[in-house]
Amino acid sequence: MNPIIRLAEEQDVPGILEIYSPFILDTAVTFEETVPEEDSFWERMQLIMSELPFLVCEIDGRIAGYAYASGYRSRASYRWTKEVSVYVHPDFHRKRVALALYSSLNEMVRYQGVADLLAIITLPNESSVSFHEYVGYLKCGEFSKVGYKLNQWQDVGWFELFLQDEHEAPKDRIIPLDEIIDLPIFREAIQKGMEKLVK
Repeated sequence: MNPIIRLAEEQDVPGILEIYSPFILDTAVTFEETVPEEDSFWERMQLIMSELPFLVCEIDGRIAGYAYASGYRSRASYRWTKEVSVYVHPDFHRKRVALALYSSLNEMVRYQGVADLLAIITLPNESSVSFHEYVGYLKCGEFSKVGYKLNQWQDVGWFELFLQDEHEAPKDRIIPLDEIIDLPIFREAIQKGMEKLVK
């Protein structure tokens, strides 16, 4: 196994959509219903990376998984809260790919000034809930019947992870991604994730 964690690139889009498409078409894990075109998905990724990390884990030349943080709500006082997602290819389950990606992602966004991360999980989903609780997320709410997919109403659980000192005021702004990629903290965050991967 030759693992790499890095920022996503345009060439990764087909591999990312290979992972994401079955979740769209066959599950209620995501409430998206149509597989995006590659060009539009790359535009989505670029919009995310204008502020926040979109990471991939590549193993032996294949995209094993990806994770990213994205905006939560547009009102100004929400700017320190972000939503996170992680997806792993079935061929790479049980290799700690999700843990590695989240480990890197968390270090990056913490440095950027993000205070609270929200994972929004369609329920029931025992594996995802267990994983998020394992990495420190706490359930903070549940909405019933908020989405309709696969011919039934779907419930959603909200899980949060607070990254900063709750007794201190947050940074004045979220530091954009392009301001940290050349700093030691970025390389340290990548390394922290790499250390979690199964050799």
